[in-house]
Amino acid sequence: MRQLAGLLSVWLLAGTYSFSQNAISYDASQHVWQIHAGEMSYVLGVNDKKALQTIYWGPRLEKGASFPTPKQLPETASFDPGVATTPLEYVGWGGGLPYEPTLKISFPDGNRSLLLEYVDAKVNGDALEITMKDALTPIYVRLFYQAAPQGILARWSRVENRGKEKITVEQAESATWNLAPRSTYELSSLTGRWGAEWQLQTEAMHQGTTILESRRGSTSHQTNPWFAIASRGETTENAGPVWFGELGWSGSWRITVEQTQAQRVRITGGTNPFDFSYPLAAGESLDTPKFYAGYTAKGHGEASRILHRFQREQILPQRPTPRLRPVIFNSWEATEFAVDEQGQIALAEKAAKLGVERMVIDDGWFGKRNNDRAGLGDWNVNPEKFPSGLKPVIDRVHALGMDFGIWVEPEMVNPDSDLYRKHPDWAMNFPGRPRSEARNQLLLNLARKDVRDYVFSFLDKLVSENDIAFLKWDYNRNWSEPGWDVVPLDQQKEIYVKYVENLYSILSDLRKKHPKLEIESCSGGGGRVDLGILQYTDEVWPSDNTDALDRLVIQDGFTHAYSPNLMMAWVTDVPNFLDKRVIPLEFRFLAAMSGSLGIGGNLNKWSPDDMSTGTRLTTFYKQIRPVVQLGELHRLMQPEESETNAVQYITADRSSAVVFAYLHSQHYGRPFPTIRLEGLDPAASYRLTPLDAAKVTGLPVERNGSQLMGEGVQFNLRGDYDATALRLERIR
Repeated sequence: MRQLAGLLSVWLLAGTYSFSQNAISYDASQHVWQIHAGEMSYVLGVNDKKALQTIYWGPRLEKGASFPTPKQLPETASFDPGVATTPLEYVGWGGGLPYEPTLKISFPDGNRSLLLEYVDAKVNGDALEITMKDALTPIYVRLFYQAAPQGILARWSRVENRGKEKITVEQAESATWNLAPRSTYELSSLTGRWGAEWQLQTEAMHQGTTILESRRGSTSHQTNPWFAIASRGETTENAGPVWFGELGWSGSWRITVEQTQAQRVRITGGTNPFDFSYPLAAGESLDTPKFYAGYTAKGHGEASRILHRFQREQILPQRPTPRLRPVIFNSWEATEFAVDEQGQIALAEKAAKLGVERMVIDDGWFGKRNNDRAGLGDWNVNPEKFPSGLKPVIDRVHALGMDFGIWVEPEMVNPDSDLYRKHPDWAMNFPGRPRSEARNQLLLNLARKDVRDYVFSFLDKLVSENDIAFLKWDYNRNWSEPGWDVVPLDQQKEIYVKYVENLYSILSDLRKKHPKLEIESCSGGGGRVDLGILQYTDEVWPSDNTDALDRLVIQDGFTHAYSPNLMMAWVTDVPNFLDKRVIPLEFRFLAAMSGSLGIGGNLNKWSPDDMSTGTRLTTFYKQIRPVVQLGELHRLMQPEESETNAVQYITADRSSAVVFAYLHSQHYGRPFPTIRLEGLDPAASYRLTPLDAAKVTGLPVERNGSQLMGEGVQFNLRGDYDATALRLERIR
């Protein structure tokens, strides 16, 4: 059998999830399943029409909770039949459905209606599998539910053609999530553009449809596949209900959020149906991406922390305890394309003095890559820049006590390259139509097996022949002309699935063959960040914008959806290339310390004072790194609300914490607001160690946890671009 979208096998290659036991109970008399995950319960059942119906999604239910057999809701008028009024788990298009279907299929006879009915189910520990079938054709859908102890439920589906004739899948979503009627829902999403990603948007929900999507072939800067729905006037950072979720898919995607006339909310998500069709011959099947969701009654902050724990413990390649991210130096701003052996060694020697642990050579080391107009695709070391290959640089980097990383952009090609001249047909295109260049480059059609094999081959060779610990994997343009003329016409739109499937398989195979290799997902900044790519990559590059003030907002938005240890944050030079803003070096370091610290400035121009400051702050970061990267984040003051910002990280056992405080501008001599800490042990005493004692007012050496959370801490920040940090250690 040709498994057209073997995403399940790719996920299995990524590793086995570790779930809690006895998370699913089944009431056979009522035909109802209860799924428990963390502080959330999710209940569904088979109704009187053999449809699968959502019953409950909210706070965790106590043992003994029971529900009656669900029933299809009555039509409210001839214009709103039961299929429209009932909260269905997974519904095919047909029967007068006016809302977003989860599945839409065209049959050879022209029929496009689908009536899915329950067949059977099985429970295996924390996994539930339900089989449904079209009432009149041998089209089966298997629905998968998998509960994680962190408080997340993963859902996805498999569409199977068990008939004799080919069908065409026109839309295959992963799942629909249903919320009970309420008039006060508000929707949060993360939107933006290049250089301004991760902008948190919150708006009151109203009757109608909101589309969050990417048609760009990748996750995109425009919108991230994350949502949070809260209760207006009730939900805050620290309290109130939040229903939240995100997709695990690195291609074009869509999340449709609908509020019906009856104020019910439906959230349907998966691959984007725009320009999509997928033929299934007899015996073939299609798997949809995983759609993850959770619930908390403790506000947006706890929703974030649940996602952070889940990502670290269940998603990332090094789960359940990811390695601490090393302090890196990246040579891009120092040299851009003018890289060479002696220049990179000189930078490495300066970086080592700062305490850097990983040296990364960026673009320009390969082919005829002297600018962004040539060389992409020719992944041979440039002999003029590195006459003895990369080994002398790598050896020196290792001698300095650092490991070595390098920049690659495997999915792209310049028209001015040996690869393109040899294989112009490998570039994604519609034959006979213009090819749209962006950044002077075209996109390789990774859906093709020969292209997939070429990309894996050169990456494997590069890593095998050099002691490379890290790949900065870049992706610097969106799709255009997504043609694939070497396959039959009716299969050409499979490109949207096949491309991503092959991307995942390359990453998976690389990691299996080179188990010590680490990878960063970079796409001109935050253009490819999602729970699909994060099963194969250890960190991400949130934005090309490294201005420290902008980064406080960008990083705040990022942490609503993703864990801080994933977030690479660089200290770069001023004036910043984008805003031309000049910010003191210490403020830039402290802004970057709230993620995984990197240094990207031109060390050749750093003064002795700069080097001294950088060494001191890098040493301090290493002391607090386990708390920042693996602790729980509390957003104490959010930067978009005022000229101040404060964040706190604390270990799960509440023994260690660190607080960062930032003031970007002081007005009228007003003092910095008092900061009340969160999540401490109220009965414990903590030793407080400031980065700079002069910046904390009236600070005793020890304070009680309840006092720190009640009375708070007064920071003495003044003027413009002032910042500091405070460490806390429990002593009794």
